[in-house]
Amino acid sequence: LSDDLRTRVLAAADDLGYVGPDPAARALARGSTGAVGILLMDSLTEAFSDWVATTFLASVADHLSSSGLALTLLTPGGTHEIVPARDVAMDGVLVYVCGPESQDVTWLKRRRLPMVGIDQDPLAGVAHVNVDDRTGARAAAQHLLDLGHRRIAILTIGSDDPQAIAPGAAVEPYGHAGEQRMLGWTDALDTAGVTPTIALAPFRPPDAAYDSARQLLQLKDRPTAVLCFSDVYASQVVRAARDLGLDVPSDLSVVGYDDSPLATQLQPQLTTVRQDIQGKAHAAVGLLTAVLKARHDGTEEPADHLLLPVELVVRATTGPPPRSKARAKAS
Repeated sequence: LSDDLRTRVLAAADDLGYVGPDPAARALARGSTGAVGILLMDSLTEAFSDWVATTFLASVADHLSSSGLALTLLTPGGTHEIVPARDVAMDGVLVYVCGPESQDVTWLKRRRLPMVGIDQDPLAGVAHVNVDDRTGARAAAQHLLDLGHRRIAILTIGSDDPQAIAPGAAVEPYGHAGEQRMLGWTDALDTAGVTPTIALAPFRPPDAAYDSARQLLQLKDRPTAVLCFSDVYASQVVRAARDLGLDVPSDLSVVGYDDSPLATQLQPQLTTVRQDIQGKAHAAVGLLTAVLKARHDGTEEPADHLLLPVELVVRATTGPPPRSKARAKAS
C-alpha cells in the first residue's frame, strides 16, 4: 500500500475500534501462541503463600517478558471439560515441582510440548533444572556434627498429619527436594554413626510443622539440634522451642533451608542453606527458549540436566550442644 492509503486504512480501523488480528487466528497462522505455561503442583493460593514459589514465578515472568513471551499459569487437575494441561494453548511449558506420575504431566507429554522440569525427578528426554539439595543438606548436617551435636533430629515434609518417628524407622519424604535433602542429611549422619529422630509435617498449614516440632522437643531424650526442610519449618521449631522455655541456640540449634527473607527476620537470625531462586528461574527459561528454538529450527532439542550450587550460611541459631558448653565452662 502507499503511505497515504495505509494511513487511511489504519485511521478507519481506529475509528471502528479494531484492535488487531484475532489472537487464535494469528496463532494458527504463525504456529505460535507467544505464551509459555507453567504447571504448578499446588493451588495458586498455596503457591502464592510460599516465598520460594512466588519468587520463582516472578523471576520466570520477568525473564520470559524480556524474550517477548507471556506466562500462563496452569493449575493442576480441572474439570472433565477443561483440563489446563490438556486444553490451554501454549508454545512450551515449565513443570514446577510436579511428580512424573501426575496426570497433568501425562497430558503435556502426550501433547509433545517443549518442556523443562524444575525441582523434580528428571523425565526421560526432558531438560531439567534442579538445586543441589543433597550437597546442601549434607553441609548442614556436617555443620552440626562439627559443633559436637549427636542427638540430631530432622523435620521434613511428608505425611498428612504432624508426627514424630522413632530413630531408625523408615520414612518416605515427599517430593524430589524432600528426598534429596533426606539423602544429604543422612549421608553425613550415617558416616558419623548418628541415627536421627525424624518428624514429618505437611507443608500447609504452618502450624503442622509447629506441632511436629513440639513433639520432637518434648521427647525424653530431646534433640540438641534440628535440621529443617525449609526456613518456614525452622521458624516453627524456634517458636516451639521458645514456647517450651528453650533457648536457641544455647539449648537447641536449628538449621533451615532456602535462605528466604524469613531467615534474617528471625531472632536470632537463622543458619540455613541458600539456593539461588532467581538463578534457577533464569536457567529454566534459558533452557526452554533453547528447546523452543530447536523445535522451530528442526534441530536436536537439548535435554540438559542442570544442577545449581547451594551454600551453607551460618548465622546465630547454631552453636555447640549444651553438654559441650557446660564442659567448656567448667574447664
